[in-house]
Amino acid sequence: MKRSKSVKLVLLGGLSAGALAGCDSSPSQPGAFRPGNVYTNNYYVARLGYYHAPSRAWFPLPYNHYDAKRNAYYHGGAWSPTPQMTITNLSEPTSEALRAARAATAPAGTVRRSGFGSTSRYHGVYS
Repeated sequence: MKRSKSVKLVLLGGLSAGALAGCDSSPSQPGAFRPGNVYTNNYYVARLGYYHAPSRAWFPLPYNHYDAKRNAYYHGGAWSPTPQMTITNLSEPTSEALRAARAATAPAGTVRRSGFGSTSRYHGVYS
């Protein structure tokens, strides 16, 4: 029986696609934003925005985005008449940016429980 190369490639492609379908390396997963992780300039994360490597934080618009109405470029959260020229294209976010990233990408319905201690425990004797 002669085997076709195209059948092997289709099967291999199907297996690869199936294996990779379960892998989501998106940093929008809870806990993915950790100290030591680095991101490239204009790395986009849904509900968070674009990473500006020179500023080490996320912003709603891409780095050096040009707005014709303003006649200005957006970088680091501000507008400027000229684009910012830098060689920084990879950096680690600040601790504040990491906290904001975790909060913005937390699953809906996540409740942070802390603050008032426990009021449901009773250590006395019922009479």
